[in-house]
Amino acid sequence: MVMLCSPTGKQKTIAATHPNAGVEADYRRRLQALIDEMNTSLLHWIKAAYRASPPEMAEDRTAADEINAALSKLAKRWQGRFDELAPRLARLFAGAATDRADKAFASALRRGGFTVKFKPTPAVKDAYAASVNENVALIKSIASEHLTDVQGMVMRSVAQGRGLETLAKDLRERFDVPRKRAAFIARDQNNKATAVITAARQREIGVTQARWVHSTGGRHPRPSHVKAGKDGLIYDVTKGALIDGEYIFPGQLPNCRCLSRSIIPGFE
Repeated sequence: MVMLCSPTGKQKTIAATHPNAGVEADYRRRLQALIDEMNTSLLHWIKAAYRASPPEMAEDRTAADEINAALSKLAKRWQGRFDELAPRLARLFAGAATDRADKAFASALRRGGFTVKFKPTPAVKDAYAASVNENVALIKSIASEHLTDVQGMVMRSVAQGRGLETLAKDLRERFDVPRKRAAFIARDQNNKATAVITAARQREIGVTQARWVHSTGGRHPRPSHVKAGKDGLIYDVTKGALIDGEYIFPGQLPNCRCLSRSIIPGFE
């Protein structure tokens, strides 16, 4: 383990490591492209099923059964596609996020006068694996939640004897929901991965403390996080900061964009 120490004899604070915007954008594009492909397919086949068995009356169980059977088959196919692609997309993201976090932290250290070359370590490998597993589950959930909602919308439309035009309009509006969820996942997971990798690297180089930095981004910042940033809260990198009754790291909670500045110890 490399143990950094400020050559001036006094502790030194290093610039914060920011999540890479390019990693977030690429992940978001990949997720939304898959979602758009699914939505195009859903709309096409739902229209075809509706035209083949128009629900002219709510009591027409034959039409409802046929449309439900077609939709269930389509949903199973798209859930299978998301399940199949999730591990690959998660690995691509986690690998890019880990690489960028390492480079950003190394660059911040270099600007502070320290040269460190990071290598794969058990802690970072564990962080990468955890990120992959979490993102696999999130990607799969995009499809499962969306497909369940769409199927419910279609069957309610059939039961009410509504026309295809109205259903298609409602579906197009619903299709924006998973796209927004994908954007949130890309941003939130990028923040979290950067925070976790940075914390692991801090511990590896002997950093024991860091200063909480509040991000000015976000429409609804947590008041406690704003205060921690204004106060320059210093926390133990092995435990995190005690905020709102729990120990957390910057960027760990959903929608948290806070950062940390590593404190390099001086000579004792």
